[in-house]
Parts: sequence; C-alpha cells; structure tokens
Amino acid sequence: MVGENIEIGVYTTANALAIAEEQELDLVEISPNAEPPVCKIMDYKKFVYEQKKREKVLKAKASKVVIKEIRFGPNTDDHDYDFKKKHGEKFLKEGAKLKAYVFFKGRSIIYKDQGEILLLRLAQELEEFGKVESMPKLEGKRMTMFIAPKKK
Repeated sequence: MVGENIEIGVYTTANALAIAEEQELDLVEISPNAEPPVCKIMDYKKFVYEQKKREKVLKAKASKVVIKEIRFGPNTDDHDYDFKKKHGEKFLKEGAKLKAYVFFKGRSIIYKDQGEILLLRLAQELEEFGKVESMPKLEGKRMTMFIAPKKK
C-alpha cells in the first residue's frame, strides 16, 4: 500500500490523517506558514534523515575563512621585510586573509609613524594580490591591518 498514489488536492485535517494512517505513514507539515498549511504523507524518520543530509551538504560547501598573520617590529630592516612580504604574497595567492601587524615593545611605541608607514608600504606592494580590508589602526601595543585576497 505504501506506493499507492493519492490524488493531490486540498484535504481536511481529518481526511489527511485518515489517509496517512491507512498507508501506515506520517502526516508531515512541510510549510506551516502557507495558507492553508502544506502537508505531505511520508515516513517522518526518512524526512528528518534527508533534511540532516541536506544541511550537512550545505555546511560542507560553505567556505571557511583562513586568516594568516605576519608580525613586524617598528624597525624591521629591508631583508626581513622582503622575506615576510613573500610569505604574505603566498598566503594571499592561497586565498587566505592576511593580518599584518606591527608589535611595539616597551618604549618603541614612539615609532608609531614608522609602523604605519611599514604597513602602508606592505599594502601598496601586495596590491596586485589583495585589497586592503581595513587601514592600519593602533590597538593597544599593536597596529593592525587586514588584506583580503582578490577573487580569481
């Protein structure tokens, strides 16, 4: 009896429940907000299983944002800067967001302007791989800037 087709139409609750009981299935409310509410006669456990399966597929398709960090000092020399810039370039090519920050130790906070210049220089040189998401801003003892990868 399970494979038996029922004529599609508008039924009263009592009729729908009777038909569902007759087929030994459940009356499942698909869209309660519709006028009148939409119900379907099916196996409820199968319905829940398929719903969980759909949610799992959607979750797997969702992209996860990876954030990679690069740390500078306010007086980072050119060789170290170039080395870290290459890493930043690689991270952006891989599709990860880049968080570049200058950490000020002790009294080095007096070199805030040098830290900002360093981050702006990095943003300018990595312009072809990513775009600046937030300009450098000082938060406590670190000046932080985010660079998002460009879409392919």
